[in-house]
Amino acid sequence: MLRSYIPALVFIGLGAIVSSALVAVNAFLGRKRRTGTVKGDPYESGLPSEFSRTFRWGVSFYMVAMLFILFDIEVIFLYPVGVILNAADSVFVLAEILVFVALLLVALIYVWRRGALDWR
Repeated sequence: MLRSYIPALVFIGLGAIVSSALVAVNAFLGRKRRTGTVKGDPYESGLPSEFSRTFRWGVSFYMVAMLFILFDIEVIFLYPVGVILNAADSVFVLAEILVFVALLLVALIYVWRRGALDWR
């Protein structure tokens, strides 16, 4: 049983050795960062470091982000169904996909009419 894990352990060991060697070579040969330059300043989410930490994002920003994630995940669920479309009764699976997409479209229209996608 332990013999089946030997290739994985060798692969992990070689990966650790190679990555450690590359980090060491970079530490010795790489360019040293100059301190005090503009490039060294943190810049996150499109906001410079001088930006106020008390800034509050609007609710619409979070609504659009959550809706994007929701619809993105729903579309990802269509991929496995498309894969089994050839293996199963294709008419039934196609009907299920069409019902699923229709429900997604109804949900998108509902959210759109409620104004959740409007930036204010």
